[in-house]
Amino acid sequence: MKFRKVIYSTAAVALSMLMLSACSTTAKDSSSSSSSAKSSQTVKKTQKPGKKIAGASLKDGTYKLVEDSYDHGYKVEMEMTVKNGKIKNTKYDQVDKDGKSKAKDAKYEKEMKKYAKIGPKEYISQINQEWASDASADNPENLSAISGATNSSYTASNYVGQLTQAAQAGNTKTIHIANKAKYQDGTYKLEEKNYSHGYRQVYTLVIKDHKIDKLTYDQVDKNGKSKTKDAKYEKQMKKYAKVGPKEYIPKLMEEFAKSNGNMEKVQVVSGATESSNQFIAYVGQLLNAAQEGNARMIHVDNIVYKD
Repeated sequence: MKFRKVIYSTAAVALSMLMLSACSTTAKDSSSSSSSAKSSQTVKKTQKPGKKIAGASLKDGTYKLVEDSYDHGYKVEMEMTVKNGKIKNTKYDQVDKDGKSKAKDAKYEKEMKKYAKIGPKEYISQINQEWASDASADNPENLSAISGATNSSYTASNYVGQLTQAAQAGNTKTIHIANKAKYQDGTYKLEEKNYSHGYRQVYTLVIKDHKIDKLTYDQVDKNGKSKTKDAKYEKQMKKYAKVGPKEYIPKLMEEFAKSNGNMEKVQVVSGATESSNQFIAYVGQLLNAAQEGNARMIHVDNIVYKD
């Protein structure tokens, strides 16, 4: 995947910016294209990041994630192998009940291309290529959203994040995503452990009567003060991005409220792409937790690099 230019933070979310769990694997119409499908990739590191200053290293092992339910006849399966603390192989696919890849479904390919101009043969290949090209123990990063397959892109990003968190903990137990389950009532929280540029992300999702009741999201310093109140940061960011945390943090929560849990509909805030992508991936992980009814606090040992 391509490295993004970080606007406000070098904190990396391995994962989560490509979203199938709370939504379907189909996509909206848009333009795009991609290369031929290949469901397994050997990692090729494309750019060396700065020195890592926070975040646990990945432990050796093979880490797997699978969706429990089929959506439009397919479900996501993913696998990541870590050796000597580095990601060596990655595999992303959508398979039917016989284990056949959606990339080989000619009928689905033709139908999807009618309105999205891209089919599973292309976007599955592209997800694999981007994950493999940029995946490493030193710099887990968000996957690019694929035009025409936004939903699959966001889901994959979320899932990559969960696999990376498992690898940091050395937990090789297969991650099961209850992708068709109802949200279970409760309060679900996710917090980054490490500060980047003085801030870390915190989220609280409340489910009531099996529906999303509210979401709170912020980036806070060591004293719990919101980045939206950092006038100096706001001014500096607006010099080149024309948007600051005072605008993009509430805007992202507004987008989520309008989407009613469909992360595909959450619009990336112009000038705050990295923050938007991390938001989409993290909230996707919280929605997965709500589907499972697992209200444990999610602590993300986010990797931070020195500029």
